[in-house]
Amino acid sequence: MAGLKRIDLNLLVVLYALLEERNLTRAGERIGMSQPAMSGALVRLRAHFGDELLVRVNRAYELTPLAEALLPDVRAAIEGVERTLSIGPRSGTLVQQREFSIAISDYALTILVEPLLAVLKTTAPEVNIEFQPMPADNSDIEGFLLRHDLMVAALGSGVPGRRQQIFRDRFVCIADRGNPLLRDGALTIEDLERLPHARANFGPGVTTPSDRLLDELGIATRVEVTCKGLLPLPFVVSGTSLVAFVPERLARRLDPSLNVVVADVPFAPAELVEGAHWHPTRSADPALRWLLGVFRQVSEQVG
Repeated sequence: MAGLKRIDLNLLVVLYALLEERNLTRAGERIGMSQPAMSGALVRLRAHFGDELLVRVNRAYELTPLAEALLPDVRAAIEGVERTLSIGPRSGTLVQQREFSIAISDYALTILVEPLLAVLKTTAPEVNIEFQPMPADNSDIEGFLLRHDLMVAALGSGVPGRRQQIFRDRFVCIADRGNPLLRDGALTIEDLERLPHARANFGPGVTTPSDRLLDELGIATRVEVTCKGLLPLPFVVSGTSLVAFVPERLARRLDPSLNVVVADVPFAPAELVEGAHWHPTRSADPALRWLLGVFRQVSEQVG
């Protein structure tokens, strides 16, 4: 604590804005500080760290190696302060923060949104949920976790941090009912290799359990269409010769008008386990622990 007394903690907010925006003007606009005030704060930060932090390269600014190393810790510190100040007294106990940010895929949202909102309606109607899209790739997955309370993603998909299982599913093969190779509701391995495939794209290096299973079985698939996420795949398959592998919970909820059916294939399906992921620095947060308890209730309902 003695060290904190010698430091203006307002500089932490300035530092965070500078590290994220990498531009003095934009950082000032973000936190409502004038250009001269930002310049003065940057001088003080440079003196404190003994480093330039932000340097001009051609027409842009870049972070120094020290500044790059500082960013995760500064982000975590700001997030911690915001979480602490969002909790207030109510009936002698800590109140859950009023809004949670949850990153979730389109498919998982269709499964969880109804039971989740039903639990919240009966237990905490004042709590708001802001659903956010999944990251385009995993290049800054740790920073992404810090910016959100929870991320709902498949276990084993390379998401770091802590996790809690929510529900299980399995991948099934879908095809248009009129697919010429569909015989008695079944497709052979040879059929799967002849037919064009539609596949979900989750960014570089990210694959689904069904993709990995097909590779392990040595089934050579010809991918003609890729979609951002799993939800569009049945609509792409409808009326075409395409086939795709999607979670069974999604396939069973399709409208009959799509004319898409689940096809039998000669191998055991790939399993999918969806879980809630969070950054380890959030583990002691009472609001997050409460939210994880809500997801345990939802997990029991979903089965």
